[in-house]
Amino acid sequence: MRRLLIAGNWKMYKTIPEAFDLVRELKELVKDVNDRDILVCPPFTALYPVFKELEGSNIVLGGQNMYFEEQGAFTGEISPLMLKNAGCSYVILGHSERRHIFGETDELINKKVLSAVNHGLIPILCVGELLEEREAGKTQEVVEKQVREGLKGIDEDAEFVIAYEPVWAIGTGKTATPELAEEVHFFIRQILSDMFGNEKANSVRILYGGSVKPENAAGLLNMENIDGALVGGASLKAESFAKIVKFDMEA
Repeated sequence: MRRLLIAGNWKMYKTIPEAFDLVRELKELVKDVNDRDILVCPPFTALYPVFKELEGSNIVLGGQNMYFEEQGAFTGEISPLMLKNAGCSYVILGHSERRHIFGETDELINKKVLSAVNHGLIPILCVGELLEEREAGKTQEVVEKQVREGLKGIDEDAEFVIAYEPVWAIGTGKTATPELAEEVHFFIRQILSDMFGNEKANSVRILYGGSVKPENAAGLLNMENIDGALVGGASLKAESFAKIVKFDMEA
């Protein structure tokens, strides 16, 4: 049985004082949840302060991106070593905003994935198609390339997470229907099975990302191959994120 993972990607929001306020409130709201994993990914400046605030809680910390080198003359970048040092367990890699705004390629993302694993971080590899790719019937082709290229050379014992985020559903208010998302998640699991065998494929958590809100969380998360959510906007308020975390619990 795959353990659910509910991850909050704060993107470029929240100053350090705002981050403190958010996690203090969140910690209290989800303190009784123990059958699923809860992850928050603040901006780099807030990582260590948030880590200190979360110590002893049931919430873990992740980075939103990293470079694949351990250190060096890479102005403006952050290394896996630094993320570990700041208290991170996970790192989001290949988010559609990194791919489309910052021009990250599958090849670069793959280097980051391998580096994360080598430094004891669990990478969350993001994959997903653009609206025009979906309309052209290329969803599977695009997603398969991103999964295969992103995981190229990874040790099959390595722990990693995949997040399917249809780009047309990110921050647009549009959500893939649970059935549509499940179809792609099932397809991703088939690719993983082809790459690593059934046992590994069945153990990998595949999250859905793309306008996940308290109102649609249950429909998505009750699907067989949807093992959690990568939540954007709704993770910026403790109450809405906690509702997603507790989507199937009594209010």
